[in-house]
Amino acid sequence: MPASDEVDRIVDAWSRERGDLDFTPLQVLSRVSRLAKHLDRERKAAFAASDLEPWEFDVLSALRRAGEPYQLSPKALLQQTLVSSGTMTNRIDRLVARSVVERRTDPHDGRGILVVMTALGRERVDRAISLLLDAERDLLAGLSAADQERLSGLLRKLSLDFDAGA
Repeated sequence: MPASDEVDRIVDAWSRERGDLDFTPLQVLSRVSRLAKHLDRERKAAFAASDLEPWEFDVLSALRRAGEPYQLSPKALLQQTLVSSGTMTNRIDRLVARSVVERRTDPHDGRGILVVMTALGRERVDRAISLLLDAERDLLAGLSAADQERLSGLLRKLSLDFDAGA
């Protein structure tokens, strides 16, 4: 029998108190929620060690994934980070002030603007992703490669329904 975790204790207590309910969803989603909190702490630590806030990492990682020359329009950044136009403008302003991005006129559209990652921005986002992957690898160390692949597939299947409704 596998070891009990905090979710098992919570579900057992609820089952004693409300035996008329099926607590199966709690067994899955409470674990996902608890793991998300652990992951959030690890992500914040990796970003802080790279002198980045989580939202800064989101924008810089979108630029880094775009490939050379690490530039996107504000509209493309909006689509990738799922924030409002006003929020994105504020974020770009703050990133420019921190010298991790620059605004440049789009050479193909003189009215358009491109957000371009600087060398400092690339250095910070590269460090953050390396630290993040090390931390995430440690979080998954208790699972075999096959278990990680199986879990990834199950979470993908679950998230497809949520992504379709977004």
